[in-house]
Amino acid sequence: MKTIGLLGGMSWESTANYYQAINQEVKRVLGGLHSAKICLFSVDFAEIEKLQQLGQWQQAAELLAKSAQAVEAGGADFLLICTNTMHNVAPQISAAISIPLLHIADATAEHLGSDGLQKVGLLGTRFTMEQDFYRQRISDKFGIEVIIPNPAQRQFIHQVIYQELCLGKLLASSRQQFVEIILQLQQQGAQGVILGCTEIAMLVQQSHCTVPLYDTTQIHAIAAVKRALS
Repeated sequence: MKTIGLLGGMSWESTANYYQAINQEVKRVLGGLHSAKICLFSVDFAEIEKLQQLGQWQQAAELLAKSAQAVEAGGADFLLICTNTMHNVAPQISAAISIPLLHIADATAEHLGSDGLQKVGLLGTRFTMEQDFYRQRISDKFGIEVIIPNPAQRQFIHQVIYQELCLGKLLASSRQQFVEIILQLQQQGAQGVILGCTEIAMLVQQSHCTVPLYDTTQIHAIAAVKRALS
């Protein structure tokens, strides 16, 4: 079994879900008392969030690159960045280490492709929804069209992520508005919706929607186990 490297803490709530999902999948596949070999470096999210808001992505990249190097030094065979948004600086992180990076958008798009989807909605932070590093990668590499909510909805989603979900707050009123946004994306032709922030699945589950939801945390975790056991 290979050792899975996790660069987490963005936020710690979603990183805890990664740890659980990875170990549950190892147990499902191997049974018995098996658990995953994991090397985790968890950053202080307040430092990262401040750099995000200031648009200082290069400084964030340098900070995370050092953390990724620590994960590699700890014995990891490959790396997962346990957040969608900070894949904005995935190229810089990957360049700083010698182990492979398992990209969350690639794992998600491969899953979408295996389900035959050609058009999907995307929910996430404003950075993930509006910048090219995520949507364009899925479109260019996998030929899947990605649509996003309108500007007011994007601002609402972004606010809920940082002011509620990253603090562990799960509000029914926010869930209802997320469900309404997902329904609108479905009406615009989305065959599925990517939960493109690792905290969103804490709030919205498949039971709340008729359109298929794609939880990037779960998908990324399962892809990691598949690689670790290959």
